[in-house]
Amino acid sequence: MKRHPQFWAYAALGSVCFFWGTTYLGIRMALEMWPPILLIATRFLLSGGILLAGCALYGARLPRGRELWLTALNGVVILGVGNSALVFAETLIPSGIAALIITISPFWMVGLNAILPPRESLHPPTLAGMLVGLGGAVLLVGPGALHGGAQGAALWKGFLILQAGCLAWTSGSLLQKRQAVTVHPIVAGAVQQLAAGLASLPLVWMFPGEVHYSQRGVAALLYLVTFGSIVGYSSYVVALQRLPVALVSLYNYVNPVVAVILGWIFYREPFGPREALAMVVIFAGVALVKRLEARKR
Repeated sequence: MKRHPQFWAYAALGSVCFFWGTTYLGIRMALEMWPPILLIATRFLLSGGILLAGCALYGARLPRGRELWLTALNGVVILGVGNSALVFAETLIPSGIAALIITISPFWMVGLNAILPPRESLHPPTLAGMLVGLGGAVLLVGPGALHGGAQGAALWKGFLILQAGCLAWTSGSLLQKRQAVTVHPIVAGAVQQLAAGLASLPLVWMFPGEVHYSQRGVAALLYLVTFGSIVGYSSYVVALQRLPVALVSLYNYVNPVVAVILGWIFYREPFGPREALAMVVIFAGVALVKRLEARKR
């Protein structure tokens, strides 16, 4: 099995599918102790610094000049904006619901592929598949948002924040996919994480927040640094550079299932028939879009 030329790329994708599903719970636990922006800055400064130190000790070549700046910029967009949106959204909505909302991110991928060169035109069947998935998102968010009150407002705000994050994550990933990279993917991931942490520092100074110390909060941060960033994000960068984007985006199917199960076990987050039906409809829409896009190519 290991003789397969893409064995490690597929292993990296499997790592992303599992570990990123657990980070939704990790973020919720970490937020019990850390203010959102301080959590983001601390996580990525630690993971990026540790990875870069390891790469330097190993003798890996670091990006320079234009490649360095583009890699850092991708990190700020993907992690500094995209992942930060998830952290702030989880201050408003349950982690499992956040994971289900993010499932529609492949629609952003298809839409941006139609805009960014080389453009891939959207066909009516693809648009129909996107409408199916978005119908699932409406079923998931709509009743709670229309119910009104503080809970409905929080759900609506969380949904909009996550859409901004999906846009940033998808656009950054597509630009990264199109960028000519001469360094190892793990080195690129380390630079991106450190850049995201450094970009967050001014916001920490502006919005310091209050830390409520707990052993669980510290453990959650260390888990996010180790398995969410060092292992998970490095695996994502490797998979993104060595596998088709459509295949890599399959992690969107696995992550929410893991997140929903863990959210229910640890926090008894609500997940009833409506949420289950919405998840099935979203998955069906995403699967339909992927199949149609693959057939079109």
